[in-house]
Amino acid sequence: MKALVQTAPHVLVLRDEPDPAPREGEAIIRVEAVGICGSDMHAIHGHDARRPTPIILGHEIAGRVLDGPLAGRRVAVNPLWTPPDCRFAQEGRPHLSPRREILSMPPRPGGFAELARAPIENLVEIPDDMLAAKAALAEPVAVAYHAVHHCARLLGRPLPGARCLVLGGGAIGLAAALVLRQAGAGEVWLIEPNAARRETARRAGITHAEPPEAAPADASCALVIDAVGAAVTRAAACRLAQAGGVIVHAGLLPGADGLDVRRLTLQEITFTGTYCYTPEEFRVVVRLLAEGRLGALEWLETRALADGAAAVADIDAGRVAAAKIVLLP
Repeated sequence: MKALVQTAPHVLVLRDEPDPAPREGEAIIRVEAVGICGSDMHAIHGHDARRPTPIILGHEIAGRVLDGPLAGRRVAVNPLWTPPDCRFAQEGRPHLSPRREILSMPPRPGGFAELARAPIENLVEIPDDMLAAKAALAEPVAVAYHAVHHCARLLGRPLPGARCLVLGGGAIGLAAALVLRQAGAGEVWLIEPNAARRETARRAGITHAEPPEAAPADASCALVIDAVGAAVTRAAACRLAQAGGVIVHAGLLPGADGLDVRRLTLQEITFTGTYCYTPEEFRVVVRLLAEGRLGALEWLETRALADGAAAVADIDAGRVAAAKIVLLP
């Protein structure tokens, strides 16, 4: 099969790789679409020790099953698997397990390839008429869905009437804003410095997509989702959250700079992380996407797998208006 392989930091090579061999309880998927995630970018930049080179990245996958009980079916792939005997799996929180495995991390190659291998239980069927590129959004949208509902539980009051703000207009940030809107949040703001991405968010239905200088007043937001996780966005989140509010940190950039622990303490602001999603949340998101309940999903851009290296370079250079680039093998 052809695969886009990271061989060193900042180096992606399209080359022939062995086809994945089927294993018990797993299936081979012909990849129809695979998204480029922020975590893929961290690995490409050489900042993720969990993904040593050479490696096939890519975990936002949709395609057609080639073997096993779902042969011939089109599916979105939940890339996260946890052994069923794990305590976290038995508690319904498999995404927190220290034994979790994720496609694109050893020992499971990812989906920047023509073929991928995944547990059958992780395959969620999609309608035959659903575009694969839109089905590949299930994984990042599931991350956003989990983040929104995690912080809504911590907020302790209904989202209607609450001013909610998202920092960052990439796929996770925009998806979080759309999920907040779908959940009935009183106001939904998205703060993004890139003008092209702000316009993408507005076309997706987020009215308040604004630059940082046009953010709401300090201490005015009940819920803040930091989908960037940089020092400047952590500082903004601490400044914008109101007393008794909730900040959810979804970004994966390293460090703790910008965190105002004194204000969090004096104003009883809850600060929490969020990571991935449960299997049930992934299935719910696939259904929401298939039913069109999160909009037309026209905030993505597709490119050929062979152009993956160029796509990464464009993301790095800020030349991409879309919230997500999806590669098509």
